[in-house]
Amino acid sequence: MESFGRRRVAMSFLSLSLAAAALAAGLSGPAAAQTSDLVNRATLRVCADPADMPLSNEKGEGFENKLAELLAKDLGVPVDYTWFPQATGFYRMTLGSKRCDVVMGYVAAGDPVLNTNPYFKSAWVLISKKGGALDGVDTLTDPKVKDTRLGVIAGTAPASHMVRDGLILRARPYSLMVDRRFDSPAEQMLRDIDAGEIDGGILWGPIGGYFATVKGEGKYNVVPLVKEPGQPPMTYRITMGIRPNELNWKHRLNEFIAKNQNEINKILLDYGVPLLDEQDKPITVAR
Repeated sequence: MESFGRRRVAMSFLSLSLAAAALAAGLSGPAAAQTSDLVNRATLRVCADPADMPLSNEKGEGFENKLAELLAKDLGVPVDYTWFPQATGFYRMTLGSKRCDVVMGYVAAGDPVLNTNPYFKSAWVLISKKGGALDGVDTLTDPKVKDTRLGVIAGTAPASHMVRDGLILRARPYSLMVDRRFDSPAEQMLRDIDAGEIDGGILWGPIGGYFATVKGEGKYNVVPLVKEPGQPPMTYRITMGIRPNELNWKHRLNEFIAKNQNEINKILLDYGVPLLDEQDKPITVAR
């Protein structure tokens, strides 16, 4: 699901020397020591998907790209990407092979990485046309939902809730594991809502919020599903993911998150991410 962000290994001797000089200037003393377990401290080596908007793409347009830029500025080094589709083999071909050192978005407690502290919390969202049958609905147990047809990403937490609530037989499934260079289930779901083929759809908040709010011309309701009873959870905390045992690197990233939380929130809100506080109340402005 909630998967997220996904480099180049070779560098010339000259560029490596220049980057190392920048590192010495920007990471002297304790800061340098806190990244001492990295393979390469001359660049911020980020593992990312090349076509996974609004998270990341090769043009640097996603919010994870912007977060990487903010982190690189804090570290005083340039960003260097290893691109790999967020699909089977992602960890093995990126962090696992030490081609890069951080995934910018990873679900808290998600294997096989070591997680930083969370830097945001969001939820699966119900998206529908304003003025439609699902106006005012904020839970799948609402009686209004019974006679509607919803789109859902197969194999996700919302699908489990729809099975329990007796909604799955009328649902339209969309693929979970796709190569976003060629397929976009979220955008297809919104096209199906527009065509009247489904009454609404359920998407992971950062993805649904972006396509329905930033790209949606104000015509959609976007409602975080924070009231669903039982398991699996519908809200998730998102961290950065690194290799196990790189504790110095984890401490440095936690330091960055704590110092830059307001700026991080601003970036996320600009991309339509439905942010939640620890009481599942919406965060609508960066303090």
